[in-house]
Amino acid sequence: RGMVGPYVFPDNDRRRIPGVIYLALALATVVAVLVADGSPLVDGGLVAGAVALALLGAYHLQAGWSLGVDEADALVAAVREVGFPVGHASAQMAWRGLRSRPTWRVLVYSNESPPERRGLVFVDGVDGSVVASHAEANPEDWSPGD
Repeated sequence: RGMVGPYVFPDNDRRRIPGVIYLALALATVVAVLVADGSPLVDGGLVAGAVALALLGAYHLQAGWSLGVDEADALVAAVREVGFPVGHASAQMAWRGLRSRPTWRVLVYSNESPPERRGLVFVDGVDGSVVASHAEANPEDWSPGD
């Protein structure tokens, strides 16, 4: 049976779950090192592993942006930005920067047949601001083949 109803894009704040797990594992490793001090099974590698887990957990927590803009909102922002009536459009989620901020990449074509203009707009997935945009005459050849 097919799915019925609107598709909801998963939120990036799910990244916080593994972040908390990594931090808990780092804490458990540190506790194990302190409890088993002097044991031949405990060495500097466990401490280094705990530090690595803590850093990875902290990264996941800060990269867990809450998605404030869905693909419909991104399309509206893209239409405003390109300045021409839009026919076909496609939105794709991407991430930018070291902090992995969610960004919608929206490809739009004008509503003529065949489309005379096209544009690419990057819309911030957290606050809906336009990060970058480019619009141009459509260079694609839509004429029937010879």
